[in-house]
Amino acid sequence: MNVLFLSPGYPIEMTWFAEGLAAVGANVFGVGEAPPATLEARCRDALAAYLQVPSLWNEEDAVAAIATEARSKGVRFDHVVSLWEPLMVLAAKLRAALGVAGMTVEQTLPFRDKETMKDVLDAAGIRTPRHARCNTASECREAAEVIGFPLIIKPVAGAGSADTYRCDDSQALEDALALTGHVGEVCVEEFIDGREFTFDTICARGEIVYYNVAMYRPRPLIARTVQWVSPQTICLRDVDDPELADGCAMGRAVIEALGFTDGFTHMEWYLTAKGETVFGEIGARPAGARTVDVMNFASDCDLYRGWANAICHGELGFDLDRRYNAASICKRAQGEGRIHRIDGMASLMARYGAHVAHVELMPVGAHRRNWKQTLLSDGHLIVRHPNLGACLEIADAVGTDVQLYAG
Repeated sequence: MNVLFLSPGYPIEMTWFAEGLAAVGANVFGVGEAPPATLEARCRDALAAYLQVPSLWNEEDAVAAIATEARSKGVRFDHVVSLWEPLMVLAAKLRAALGVAGMTVEQTLPFRDKETMKDVLDAAGIRTPRHARCNTASECREAAEVIGFPLIIKPVAGAGSADTYRCDDSQALEDALALTGHVGEVCVEEFIDGREFTFDTICARGEIVYYNVAMYRPRPLIARTVQWVSPQTICLRDVDDPELADGCAMGRAVIEALGFTDGFTHMEWYLTAKGETVFGEIGARPAGARTVDVMNFASDCDLYRGWANAICHGELGFDLDRRYNAASICKRAQGEGRIHRIDGMASLMARYGAHVAHVELMPVGAHRRNWKQTLLSDGHLIVRHPNLGACLEIADAVGTDVQLYAG
């Protein structure tokens, strides 16, 4: 089985998905902008071949170059995959050009355009925030009058919570308009006050073969705007908790309404204090910030390989045992410049070491990252425990006790 994989070396998680495909017997043909020599060795080892193209963003040229190369080598593909959201439309165009089954451009657009996404779900009777598509500041102001405050302004084609702002009044809206002037087309939508969860799936031939529910602490909008926060993503052991049932049912209905059949999805949804379940958004991709690793540690499984099995063979390939609640905690250094000290790790490990599954912090001497551009910031830890309360206690200890200092 031949699989065309767009950008197998970036983001870094793509390497592990490429390895998953190779492990289940696929011949993985990578396409990317990076020179082959710059790919990690394990990425190169997973690939049967690699084509470097000048740009993946000039879609017409990229499709022509890839199709020409495939014809010259006599290679026919069974699947075209992209797990990086910006390349989804390119993947759909390649399927059309290469005669490969899978999501079309028309099916892909609702996953990339948040307003089209919500229009489709509105028509299916799914509760979405009140919303409007806006191209100018005046349109945003008009939408705000209809929707009312508080509201959210965010990119139509955005990913995650980047360039997303809460506006509680007209002045906050004006401030957000100044900050999003570079974005172009935006969504103005009702702010939903509630806890925020995910519904993540792996689908195979139209069936959900795996699902996960994660909880954010705090909400991503807060985590993206308050630097001292150590954001947590907690993959829950008890996904059948009655409190989550409506969110999971909504997730299944969303996937059906959008006609998704194969691969990973990542949906976010809200549960209000009154018990109302409200859709947030969905991407035809895995959750970012290494959340697939958190899912793996929650069940001692390999979902990179499970996803590959679903794509290639129509099944997850293993029985799932949800053993733990697992949480990732992202850390942000205090100060600017290079990291010169990391405090609290020895004490944390002495107390909770048996429950710390993974540690990946920027080393002393490394320059700290821009926390506004990456949720992973200056590193992360993953902890796990069968009991949710205990897992949250350990996660909070990571947040308060482990500190990185830069200067």
